[in-house]
Amino acid sequence: MLGLTLCIGTPCGKSQDIHFSQIDINPIIYNPAYTGFFDGGARFGVVYRNQWASVSRAFQTVAATGECAVVRRRYYRDGVSLGVMLYNDRAGTLQYGSTAGNISIGYFKAIGNQGNNFISVGIQGGGGQSGFNTAEIDMEEPSDLMEKTTANFFTLAAGAAWFYQPTDELYFKLALAGHNLNRPNISYSTMSDAFIERRLSSYARVEYRSWSNISVLPLVAFMIQRNYREAMLGCDVKWYVSESSGNNLSFCGGIHYRWRDAALVELAAEWNSFVFALTYDANISKLTPASKSIGSLEIGIIYRTNSDKRVKRKALPCPVM
Repeated sequence: MLGLTLCIGTPCGKSQDIHFSQIDINPIIYNPAYTGFFDGGARFGVVYRNQWASVSRAFQTVAATGECAVVRRRYYRDGVSLGVMLYNDRAGTLQYGSTAGNISIGYFKAIGNQGNNFISVGIQGGGGQSGFNTAEIDMEEPSDLMEKTTANFFTLAAGAAWFYQPTDELYFKLALAGHNLNRPNISYSTMSDAFIERRLSSYARVEYRSWSNISVLPLVAFMIQRNYREAMLGCDVKWYVSESSGNNLSFCGGIHYRWRDAALVELAAEWNSFVFALTYDANISKLTPASKSIGSLEIGIIYRTNSDKRVKRKALPCPVM
């Protein structure tokens, strides 16, 4: 009863976006500039997150994505890509959450003639519905608390990314994105506002192949959404078992730290066209007494078609060749 009153009756409410820890596994979720920005014909992904299973009913989020390049111009060394993302997010006794779909358009272009320096930009737009279910709660006068239990919304996002690989042993990735640029209102009452606040995120990754089949990949990510801040630092180690055509196999594992929130362990395996990832967040925030340090479990699967069937050492081979 109290939670519902605070959610609906507050003069000016705030809402946050869906959240995943696997930034690299399905990057289109974080930045529309990564739409179709990869080597291959098409990429499809599914990611599932179960958070705080020890606290009442867990937060559950699932997202599915698909993307491909629709135009590739070799002479101009650029291309245009399209992508789609669908997601559902539910939590708590009220099953509060949202269901939405977004469409992305990306443009990438090579800088210079070396094929190792690219920029990409993208925009994303879509809509959905947020809401909750009052079937499992008791209220004396429901009409006094709410006018509706669902709200439709439309969101806009934009992003930019840069990739540079001076040698086969070293690459740099940098990205910046803004979501909810239009601040959609998902209020359940005409007497109040509940905006999905603008979210700004940045991300940087480096891979250095220090041995013939071993590389280290430090990561820095930062996100801000009104009063909420999130900073993450970490490093992965990748073992390239085989890079021959038809038998591309590698394993990756690392530890990340989300500032004052969670310690993350991530494991991933890439086998030909598939990528499998498993992430566990151990909660170390102020919610620890209630959560018993149980954070979240996240599972991601990616399938990528390879247009030329050649396995290349570069982390992001030329997407227009």
